[in-house]
Amino acid sequence: MVRYDLQDGIALLRLDHGKANTIDPELCGQIAEALDRAYKARAVVLTGSGAFFSAGVDLFRIMNEAPDFIDDFLPAMNGIFERIFTHPAPVVAAINGHAIAGGCLLAAGADRRLMADGPGRIGTPELRLGVPFPPGALEIMRSITASQHFRTIVLGADTHLPAQALALGLVDEVVPPDTLSERSLALAESMIFGDGSAFATVKHEVRRPAIDAIRHREKEVGATIHAMWKSEGTRASIRAYLDRTLAKS
Repeated sequence: MVRYDLQDGIALLRLDHGKANTIDPELCGQIAEALDRAYKARAVVLTGSGAFFSAGVDLFRIMNEAPDFIDDFLPAMNGIFERIFTHPAPVVAAINGHAIAGGCLLAAGADRRLMADGPGRIGTPELRLGVPFPPGALEIMRSITASQHFRTIVLGADTHLPAQALALGLVDEVVPPDTLSERSLALAESMIFGDGSAFATVKHEVRRPAIDAIRHREKEVGATIHAMWKSEGTRASIRAYLDRTLAKS
């Protein structure tokens, strides 16, 4: 599910989980294992495979499995978002294709985001599905986007082509698809300074306001958001979204 390759001290993590790299408990577990393995790497590059970086949460499993599935899955997914966000070494997201909803949030946790030019789309359409943002996901998005674009990205619930994503600050660069891997590794290399301890310290301080906000908001609304994900109303919204999507295909 997650291919691991070490190139000159840079850990390359490639998601390879079905056609769309959907996020489920198994993928979360393998990303966690890969990040553990990469803990002493000089930098990390996270990418996908095929036409997808990641299509986000496996909605079919949410619909087909018992509501208690959320009890294990939601904390695991939120934990992966936060682990990418707080990883001490430089993290570059090489967005090779569609990065939708949770897929966008996987990329958002990186220090820099490069996207391949082409038909791939990126964004957070959670509201179209009728699901609320967990506190961690919302604060990570808030921390990486300019205030004038934050509400457009979150409340607009749209997905964006690479040029639009660049204008909104969702990505830092748009590159030709055949140069994405090389450019991502080069960018990761350029962010390596000394033994990495100074980078880790400064990154922690840069991220700390967002992490503090996550902790605060989790205490305030975490249980409410969790209950909303498990509710029949949310399941009905997801069911309607899937019906509309399948009808178009």
